[in-house]
Amino acid sequence: MRALLHRHEFYLAALTLALSAGIALANPAFCSVANLFDLCQGSTVMGLFALGVLIVLVSGGIDVSFAAIGAFSMYVTSKVLLGLDFQGSAAVALVLGGAIGTLLGLFNAFFIGFLRLPTLIVTLGSASLFRGFLLAFIGTAIVNTLPAGMVRFSKLTLWEMRLADGTIAGLPASFLLLVVAALLVGCVLQGTMLGRGIYALGGNPVAAARAGFNLRGRQLFIYGGTGLLSGLAGVVHACMMRNANPFDLVGMELNVLAAVVLGGAGITGGRGTVLGTLLGVGLIVTINNSLILLDVPSYWQKVVVGAVILVSTGITARTGWARARGAGLC
Repeated sequence: MRALLHRHEFYLAALTLALSAGIALANPAFCSVANLFDLCQGSTVMGLFALGVLIVLVSGGIDVSFAAIGAFSMYVTSKVLLGLDFQGSAAVALVLGGAIGTLLGLFNAFFIGFLRLPTLIVTLGSASLFRGFLLAFIGTAIVNTLPAGMVRFSKLTLWEMRLADGTIAGLPASFLLLVVAALLVGCVLQGTMLGRGIYALGGNPVAAARAGFNLRGRQLFIYGGTGLLSGLAGVVHACMMRNANPFDLVGMELNVLAAVVLGGAGITGGRGTVLGTLLGVGLIVTINNSLILLDVPSYWQKVVVGAVILVSTGITARTGWARARGAGLC
């Protein structure tokens, strides 16, 4: 029990449950099956982005280009498949979007891993580069007619339930993609030497290099993997919206970074878990959803998210100090 009380995820889960209980008392519609399915759907794209950002933060870097990569992959994938008159499975769209995202992520990795440029500067520049190239050379018009396979994927559900008013609520199949991605990222970070090397890179790059870890290879994996997850997130977003808008996903960076930091990932690297990240995503989505249900103006979302970040990081700092004091380090 003492170990549980020292885990950041425990406090984050308790905060989410307390917030959910309060919202349910104010508006019982929050606990409806349809709203719970909406929360799962709303968590999918943000969760895929957040898993990629988690890997970067654990390694001691920071990436703000993931939204631009997602938009680029989504739009290019839709245009290419429409140009080929492709009518097959959405799996092809996911593979193509993921491949495009991986290439763009490797573009970041080259400057970070081989030229040793600061991660924030590289990803700021590449975000502007990717978005500008997309709008200047590929297109600015919204693609309102997606390939048939992507449309079918948007309608596919894992579980359906008929509600009292006769409507049918369903858990979208895209949520399964988030679950699989979370399991894979968790296995890599916690159960492989590759993951240990990523934590070591974030904790102390010099010590990691002296220990024999291939830092450049890990940088390629980190930013290529983040690009892959971002490309998948972009294609899933297009399927959910049933259109490809090159101006979409702009402004998601704050919420995604907030979710990962809320989940306990350290800005300085070396710390973070998949469970904490998913809890952070759930909390941000719950906050945004609850403000809508309670008819609170949307601009208050930023106020609430900022306050929650301060409280969460404060709790993390206090538990860290308590742990260090108990170990006699301070």
